[in-house]
Amino acid sequence: MTALEPGDAVAVDVVEQVGGVLSRPYRALSVGMVSVVLLIAFEATAVGTAMPVAARELDGVAQYAFAFSGYFTTSLFGMVLAGQWSDRRGPLGALTTGIGAFAVGLVIAGTARAMWVFILGRAVQGLGGGLVIVALYVVVGRAYPERLRPAIMAAFAAGWVVPSIVGPLASGAVTEHLGWRWVFLGIPVLVVLPLALALPQIRRRASGPVDAEAGAHSFDRRRIRLALGISLGAGLLQYAAQDLRPLALLPGLAGAALLVPAVRGLLPPGTYRAARGLPSVVLLRGLAAGSFIAAESFVPLMLVSRRGLSPTLAGFSLAAGGGTWALGSWVQSRPRVRQYRERLMTVGMVLVAAAITTAPSVLAHSVPVWTVALGWGFGCFGMGLVIASTGVLLLQLSAPEEAGANSAALQISDALADVVLLSVTGAAFAALGGGTSAAGTATAADGSHPAAFAAVFLPMAGVALVGAWVTTRLRARRPERCRSRRL
Repeated sequence: MTALEPGDAVAVDVVEQVGGVLSRPYRALSVGMVSVVLLIAFEATAVGTAMPVAARELDGVAQYAFAFSGYFTTSLFGMVLAGQWSDRRGPLGALTTGIGAFAVGLVIAGTARAMWVFILGRAVQGLGGGLVIVALYVVVGRAYPERLRPAIMAAFAAGWVVPSIVGPLASGAVTEHLGWRWVFLGIPVLVVLPLALALPQIRRRASGPVDAEAGAHSFDRRRIRLALGISLGAGLLQYAAQDLRPLALLPGLAGAALLVPAVRGLLPPGTYRAARGLPSVVLLRGLAAGSFIAAESFVPLMLVSRRGLSPTLAGFSLAAGGGTWALGSWVQSRPRVRQYRERLMTVGMVLVAAAITTAPSVLAHSVPVWTVALGWGFGCFGMGLVIASTGVLLLQLSAPEEAGANSAALQISDALADVVLLSVTGAAFAALGGGTSAAGTATAADGSHPAAFAAVFLPMAGVALVGAWVTTRLRARRPERCRSRRL
């Protein structure tokens, strides 16, 4: 990268005082990065529709869950690798490699002739996705001044709105008329335009290490080993959660034995005791994402099995949430509300807890089903306030040379909470008769016992309320920046 001359730096500083993320200096970078988010979001929301057809055609229904867990476990490793890579070499290499791996994974999955090849493609996708999400955070921290970071985080959230609404419908139409393979094969060619827009700007604004000394260091091998441990541990935990037989305790215990030391080494010290500052920001991200995603995963099933809605109508009950989530992200980006950020995050977590608590009320047939859609809209608004703000606070509290490691910790907290809470709620749901009738046979209309749903939603509402308390500990008592453990 060519260094800026002093006069160029002054000119850049002057330009950055005016305009927003779509002003001339940032337009190509912002459009390119949001386009990358848009494509990843579309794939994430569309794949669920095509996956059952793919598994059936590949004779791999028995391995269906591994197509999801394979993505997740490799994404955890990608997150840690991207943090190391970005801090030592800059985010450009991690971002381009991640997008390339994501595209290659799509091609492998889309051309698979056996289920194990399909799962391999999903695993390659996960590695790429983990690299990309962390690298994007580092680019935001380096390329945008602090006043513009809330706005670009809001733009990332807005990039999920259209895919969350039209993704499943478009995927269904493509699967029905062209075949499920085109859900995967149609996306790789679309990444060329975002790369052409964003990469020159990233190379100019955010490439290279923060300082020459950091760039001279090789990757931390111990941290890489911990990344492998957390990925393997998460995979074993998911496998155990899918099998309620006593023998499944063995992989579950092995997964926990790998996860605990890896998590302690990869997250900032004090995270799980909600130490003030950066540790609480990282913890809050996990509590918010884990509780909300775990609860949301059971909403369509509850509406289909207990209220008789079609899968399409059950999915539409959550569709408005994409818009309110983006609205919440936009609200936190307004200059007038930034001084109240922590209070807004408290309100956001209370809204999330209220939405999760309200959802099982429709188990009573006297409660209209639109209650879920209304409550979930408010919950998504709260998530928009919280998720975007955690990214903003993380960059504020991170030293420049640690932005990659801390961004990785934030994403690990998010993803790991998802899998742990989904595993716990899934096991509780199955243990209390979820998916079976009183006679023990699966049914479509009334097979899941109401207590099974209560065992999902009420504990997750409690987790969200713990998150509301954590929002009171997001600022460090001392003015200096929190720094994560250097391993």
